[in-house]
Amino acid sequence: MKLTRFHWVMFFRIMPLLMLGACAGTQQGTDGLERTTDVSGDTGSIIAEQGPPRERARIHTELAGAYYERGNLAVALEELRVAIAADPTYPPAYNVLALVHADLRENDQAQANFERALRLNATDPDVNHNYGWFLCQTNREEQSLRYFLAAVRNPLYATPQKSYTLAAGCALRKNREAEAQDFYERALRLDGNYVSAMIGLAQIRYKRGQLAESRALVALYNKLVEPTAESLWLAVRVERKLGDKSAETNFASQLRRQFAGTPEYQELLKGQYD
Repeated sequence: MKLTRFHWVMFFRIMPLLMLGACAGTQQGTDGLERTTDVSGDTGSIIAEQGPPRERARIHTELAGAYYERGNLAVALEELRVAIAADPTYPPAYNVLALVHADLRENDQAQANFERALRLNATDPDVNHNYGWFLCQTNREEQSLRYFLAAVRNPLYATPQKSYTLAAGCALRKNREAEAQDFYERALRLDGNYVSAMIGLAQIRYKRGQLAESRALVALYNKLVEPTAESLWLAVRVERKLGDKSAETNFASQLRRQFAGTPEYQELLKGQYD
């Protein structure tokens, strides 16, 4: 499974965007969330200036999370400044601040804010997950696993399958294949349709010569979501080894039609199946 910075957003618990309706016009999308039509203004001076400090910190942190999600890092930083001024002991503010600094490639500040969030609440699953991902992305894979596992140990964590899956990807970067397989399997025991773990486990099964198991996993993956270059290329190689020429040709044709510019297609052209 390929690891990308997009997971930072995927695994951060973003608040309902409808809160932005207090500072901008909104429209509702088909998924029921409010879509802001203008979030470019300064909201820090007009949102939630009344009420207890912790509540003000929460609201401004959630606004910062929404701006971070949209890529507006400057406004996110301003919202976080207001949040921390309201309550300097509010851990989620430092979690989001760390994410923003990480996106800005300011790794020292990102790490300092993750660590401060954990000093304030060492068992917070979101912070542990995000810090684990940060460590993995900054080539500290061994350290990252500790934080992923801390996240899944929290019984209130709603999506431990995500932490197990990213932990597997980080373990693979250190050639710890057996450990990665265990993490993928744990993720799928929690959510049998979690496709990120499914394709990762299919890759390991293929490498280990467990072709029937790999075929079943990649077939389910391609059924649940739109096939990717990665899943089609794996399907090509599985069918090639199983000797099903018709299926191999079919998947190769899909790869050519849909993903001609990808590294996977270039490997197909070169005949680099393994």
